Amino acid sequence: MNYLNKMEHFKKEILKTTDGSNTIYIPEMDETYHSHHGALAESKHIFIETGLKHIDKKIINVFEVGFGTGLNAILTCLAADDKRINYDTIELYPVSADLIDQVEYKALFKEDEQALFSQLHDCKWDEKVSITYQFNIHKIEADFTNYNYQSKYDLIYFDAFAPNKQEEMWTEELLQKLYDACNEGAVLVTYCVRGTVKRALKKVGFQIKKMPGPVYGKREMLRAIKI
Repeated sequence: MNYLNKMEHFKKEILKTTDGSNTIYIPEMDETYHSHHGALAESKHIFIETGLKHIDKKIINVFEVGFGTGLNAILTCLAADDKRINYDTIELYPVSADLIDQVEYKALFKEDEQALFSQLHDCKWDEKVSITYQFNIHKIEADFTNYNYQSKYDLIYFDAFAPNKQEEMWTEELLQKLYDACNEGAVLVTYCVRGTVKRALKKVGFQIKKMPGPVYGKREMLRAIKI
């Protein structure tokens, strides 16, 4: 079912996940923004450990499909180390400030890190903003299904809702556009290991590999490389 044009009207609830961190749950879709097995654990494992740390560049251009709660963004900012990261992230229906407060992600971080998390959410959409010397963010309020890329990327965080909830986000056509927007050697990481997604990623040119999933929940995830 196509939920894309209904998202902003759906009721959203706070759900505590297995690792103690919260996520947002949408009853009408029976879908969560992060794994109910562990929101923080999932984001760290899939996007940081298996994605960001696999990129051997000093300057990394990241594109995130689904800004959501901003959890992937803050974890990437904190993991920048000596790298410089340009972080583009797209979201058609930004989560409200009130709901972000209810998710209580600030409690997961130290005081100075909490300030960075606030900056990520307070900065304007559709403007490039420097959060730290190592981390710049461009929050794009737009529809991923008809977005035209303005940059080339080294790392893709594909964190859309599951294909059985929003199949229009996972089409071969959109994955081809994403592949074309990638630099050679770019990495795409996603929690989804569905057969249709694997076949589509292969068809557009990615070399895919199943990787171990997070400690909590899913046993597998995907890492795809543009070769």
